[in-house]
Amino acid sequence: MDPLQNLNRVLTQYLYLLPIIAIALFLFLYPVAYAIYISFTNFNLYHLFRYTFIGLKVYEQILSSGTFYTLLLNTVIWTVGSLVPMVVVGFLLALILNQRDIRGRNVFFTLLLVPWAFPAYISLVIWSGMWNYEYGIVNKFLGLFGVPPINWLTFTNTAWAALILTNLWLSFPYYTAVFLSSLQSIPSELYDIATVDGASVWQKFTRITLPLMRSAIAFVSVGGFVFTWNNFYPIYILTGGGPGISTDILIVYTYQEAFSYGYYNIAAAYSVISTIILAIMALMMLKIGRVLEVIT
Repeated sequence: MDPLQNLNRVLTQYLYLLPIIAIALFLFLYPVAYAIYISFTNFNLYHLFRYTFIGLKVYEQILSSGTFYTLLLNTVIWTVGSLVPMVVVGFLLALILNQRDIRGRNVFFTLLLVPWAFPAYISLVIWSGMWNYEYGIVNKFLGLFGVPPINWLTFTNTAWAALILTNLWLSFPYYTAVFLSSLQSIPSELYDIATVDGASVWQKFTRITLPLMRSAIAFVSVGGFVFTWNNFYPIYILTGGGPGISTDILIVYTYQEAFSYGYYNIAAAYSVISTIILAIMALMMLKIGRVLEVIT
C-alpha cells in the first residue's frame, strides 16, 4: 500500500474518534482543570461573578487546620474499616457457595445479590429507620436479649459500627460474585490430584485456592479501596458526618462546603487534595501488592 494512502487511512480512523475524544475531554478534563483553577481563587457564593486569584491561601488554610486531619483520619477509618469485612465476608460466602454438595446454591446466590441490586438510596433510608433509637428493628431485636436501646447514630463509636455494617450489607454481594466467579475458574482437577496425594483441606486452601485467587483479591482490594474512599451516600444519609464531624469524611465534607455553605473554592481544594492522597495510596497498593503484575 502506498505510504500516503496508509497515512490517509490512519488519519481517517482517528477522525472518527475525534467526537468521542472531544466529549471525553469536555466531560472529564474540563471539570478537573476548572476545579483546580478555582481552588486558587476566592470563588464562593459571595464572589460568583467577580472572583480573584489568591494563590495557595486556600490550601494553606486547609492544611493548617485540625479539621483536615480529622477528616483524613475518618476517611481512612471508613475505607479500611469497610473494606476488610467486605473482602472477608465476600470471600467466605464465595467459598461456601462454591461447594459442590450444596443444593440450591444458585437460589442462595440470587438471594445474596438482592442487597446489591436494590437501589442504594432506598436501602440506606430503610437502614436509617432500622438504626432508630425508638422504633428501629435493631434495638427491638437486641431488646429480646435484654440489651437496652442504643443511640446508634448519636455517638461516635456506635455510629461507625452502624455505618460499616450498613456498607457491608450494601457491598458484600459484589465481592461474593467476583470471588465466586474466580473460584469457579480454578480447575477441579487440581483439587482431585491434591486429594489423591493426601492433602488436607487446609493444604488445598493455602497451596491451591489462595495462590490462584490472588488476582481476584488484588483486583477487588484496590478497586474497593478507591470506591469506598469516595463512597458518599452512606455517611451523608445516615449521619451527615455527625455527631459533629466525628464520622465526616473528605468527600462528604467537600460536598457540604460547596452546596451547603457555598465555599466552592474550599470544596475544590479539598477535592484536589483528596484526589492526590487517594492516587498516592492507590499507587502504593499497586506497588507493594504487585497488583499490576498479578492482573496482567
